[in-house]
Amino acid sequence: MLYYLNHLKNLKNLLIMPHKSKDSYKTISEVVKILNLNCLDNKNNKPHTLRFWEKQFKQIKPKKINNRRYYDQKNIDVLLKIQFLLKNQGMTINGVKKILNNNNLNIDENEKKIISSLNIKYRVNKIYNLIKYLKRD
Repeated sequence: MLYYLNHLKNLKNLLIMPHKSKDSYKTISEVVKILNLNCLDNKNNKPHTLRFWEKQFKQIKPKKINNRRYYDQKNIDVLLKIQFLLKNQGMTINGVKKILNNNNLNIDENEKKIISSLNIKYRVNKIYNLIKYLKRD
């Protein structure tokens, strides 16, 4: 439910920019608004998050013109998936890289369940290893 509420905010942000079509390239600040990556302290945008993700994930390839980044819809879709997996599912960067390397960039209901079960399996293994470590001492 929270996932869909976040996407409603994203759609609202898209409606704020009516002068651009969906297929047009968007600047980094527009993508930050679409992803709703605002700093809670001073309401400044967080473009550094996108630049970090760009370094971590080879699937994000914005066009660079005069040292400015321009994102197409494919890049924005990948960023939405990365944000969903990192923020909503609690996955690690390496886990997200594995999923993105499978070349399946669409999020559907079945994949959300798979991702959720992988996340639970990861957490159970982490707890199991912690208990094992504590028993040794």
